[in-house]
Amino acid sequence: MARHTLLLRVANVNPASVRTHTDRALYRSIGVFILLYGIYAIVGAATFVDASTNYAHPWWQWLVGPPVAAAVIAYDRAVVGRVAVSYDSLDSPDPRLLLRRGTLGLYAGRLLLALLFAVVITEPLMLARYKGEIDAYLGTVHNRQLIQLEQSGAIATFAGQVDALRQQDTADDAAVNDLHKLAAGKRQEAAEVYDRALADSRADGVTRRAGCPAGGFCDTLVQQSRALSAEATRLDDEAATLQRTQESARLDRAKQISALNGQIAEQRSDNRRSVEAGAGFGARTTAMWHLVKSDFWGFGFFYLGVAALLVCLDCAAVWLKLVSHGNAYERTEARAARRQELTATKRHEQELRVAGAAREVAGDGLDTVVAERRLVDAAVEQATARLMAELEDQSLPSSSRSS
Repeated sequence: MARHTLLLRVANVNPASVRTHTDRALYRSIGVFILLYGIYAIVGAATFVDASTNYAHPWWQWLVGPPVAAAVIAYDRAVVGRVAVSYDSLDSPDPRLLLRRGTLGLYAGRLLLALLFAVVITEPLMLARYKGEIDAYLGTVHNRQLIQLEQSGAIATFAGQVDALRQQDTADDAAVNDLHKLAAGKRQEAAEVYDRALADSRADGVTRRAGCPAGGFCDTLVQQSRALSAEATRLDDEAATLQRTQESARLDRAKQISALNGQIAEQRSDNRRSVEAGAGFGARTTAMWHLVKSDFWGFGFFYLGVAALLVCLDCAAVWLKLVSHGNAYERTEARAARRQELTATKRHEQELRVAGAAREVAGDGLDTVVAERRLVDAAVEQATARLMAELEDQSLPSSSRSS
């Protein structure tokens, strides 16, 4: 028997008053909807907490749903179990006087609660459903934000300083390379001049004379070649000296570049953390609505359909209660309640009549006592007066005899 009445007790109705198959089917269905809503509220509240913590999956997320589900289920059971009994004309047999009209505020409040739950609980469920698409969209948004931060702010300033230091290194390298290029040019020119001197010494030169006598053209070319080689050596030495003088400045700039690169890396890490932190509930909701607006038939239609389905599930129990107003169960409960109220009213009226009669009897007895008291007082007064008269009569003869 308890197994058959479980769903009826979940729906908060009196099993003894559910006498027809229609009412049993109705209130058992309401009990099923209430149990389904309890599961939906627990899962939805846990998903909401998980989304609020940026999907950190805290263990306590499953502790929030049961109290929320219990509160709303209590409201639904109060609405379903309530029967709008009319207490007007309790002794009238007219069946139209059994029930009053349903309270609109009660159902409107439940509908408002359902809409609030649809916003608070349905949204996290949909965010979990489209987690992959939302993550992809947020990835593109975060990349754009990182690029903007790279192009402006502290990273751009640090990068400009690094470029300036590297330009100084490039300028120093260019000065040393210029001296080496000049030295190489001098050596090449010295080699060409020396080749001309050799050719002249073989009678293949300008003078057409063999040998290289001192003071001759060949000797002049040899001296010129040696001078160019010496100039090239001097330029190489000057380049080496310049490079040695640049070492301390180069080391300082290298340290500065290393420090700046460290600051850039740290700033990039901070930027990434701050940008990736913008992936919480609000950012995901914004991303979801962007997907809904950009692809309504792919996202929006399904989103609105699921939201409407969950709202209908949320309101199903109360809606069945609303459309079944005036059924056999409510009339049975109304008759019992009116009968009980009529009995209590009659009993109260009888008690009032008994109390009134008791008061009347008590009042009559009191009047009798007062009347009797007055009679006794009058009798005492009359006896006292007679006694005094007799005493006076007795005293008068004795005084006349003495005279």
